[in-house]
Amino acid sequence: MPMENYTRYQQNIIKNYYKNRDDVAFQRAQELLTELYLAEGKKREKAWDSLFVNLERIGIPADQLEHLKRERKPELVAKLLEKRL
Repeated sequence: MPMENYTRYQQNIIKNYYKNRDDVAFQRAQELLTELYLAEGKKREKAWDSLFVNLERIGIPADQLEHLKRERKPELVAKLLEKRL
């Protein structure tokens, strides 16, 4: 849908969302990491899946993602996110 169909206010909101998309994904990845430490069972698996989606959004290379998927260690993800700060 062309941007002309939105008000100027709505256009600014959309632009700011896409401008800050990496920051939002990074923050969400940090929140999911916390959930990993607290969750069990199916909820933990769902947190892992969501975490991988957000890591991909912030630009983590595919080979690193595959390594993290194999290992499934929250400590590795924490170190990775710490480096990104």
